[in-house]
Amino acid sequence: MGRIRWHVVVFLAPAVLVYTAVMIFPLFDTLRLALFNTEEKARVFVGLANFRRLFLDPNWSEQFWNALANNFWFFLIHMLVQNPIGVALAALLSSPKLRFAALYRTAIFVPTILSFVIVGFAWKLILSPIWGIAPSMLDAIGLKSLFAPWLGKEEYALTTLALISVWQFVGIPMMLIYAALLSIPEEILEAGEVDGITGLSAFWKIKLPLILPSIGIISILTFVGNFNAFDLIYAAQGALAGPDFSTDILGTFMYRTFFGFQLQLGDPYMGSAIASAMFGIILIGVCIYLFGIQRRLRHYQF
Repeated sequence: MGRIRWHVVVFLAPAVLVYTAVMIFPLFDTLRLALFNTEEKARVFVGLANFRRLFLDPNWSEQFWNALANNFWFFLIHMLVQNPIGVALAALLSSPKLRFAALYRTAIFVPTILSFVIVGFAWKLILSPIWGIAPSMLDAIGLKSLFAPWLGKEEYALTTLALISVWQFVGIPMMLIYAALLSIPEEILEAGEVDGITGLSAFWKIKLPLILPSIGIISILTFVGNFNAFDLIYAAQGALAGPDFSTDILGTFMYRTFFGFQLQLGDPYMGSAIASAMFGIILIGVCIYLFGIQRRLRHYQF
């Protein structure tokens, strides 16, 4: 057996301890709390009863399935809009013929470092039918008839917030794909040019297969990030995720349940059950990627 590299242990130990204290321990404590409840002012072990209430009791299940469906729609918009736009922007910005590419990259990436509170409040002002600038901007190009109080209508509110989130975070997939494109060896591209594969054809036949692993990782990050979403919905629509819970997602549902809101008392045990369900959904999604999509990506690797 080789010698134990104690310097590695020493340098890793602080990070492992901090991560355990702020991530691992709270996670297991949340899972533990989900198995308890209060009966006659005493905490008792109830097993999976909280999960049965969450999934089957009409008082809880209606809100849970509504929030879960909204979460999937929120995620789907990011997958179908944000990531393809990010790939397209990365492909354009990686072109050596494009001037001021660094300026464009910076401008697109800047919104990702803005606070959720700033973004939510700013877009509420922009889209306000009373004092927002969106009506006048659409009027200036002759499209004022298309304006509607998008954040105030049940059928539009969640999609509008998802598109705002896309605007804020499209810079992340763009930069990751941009880095992946720059890492492609020039020899492969030159060999393609010899065979007459240039321009857009080179992207589809050479670059895209090589960056598919990066796209898969971005997909997982998008899935995890969207099912942990909370900040933007809370900043723009409040804890009630209005109108009429049409923008309610698992994060806001868990917040109201765990901490309480207005006349609703906080229930840490049911809140922990919701948080555990969120963890289970994310874990299942990641496992599907690891054992399913990853195998398919191997067929595209050279």
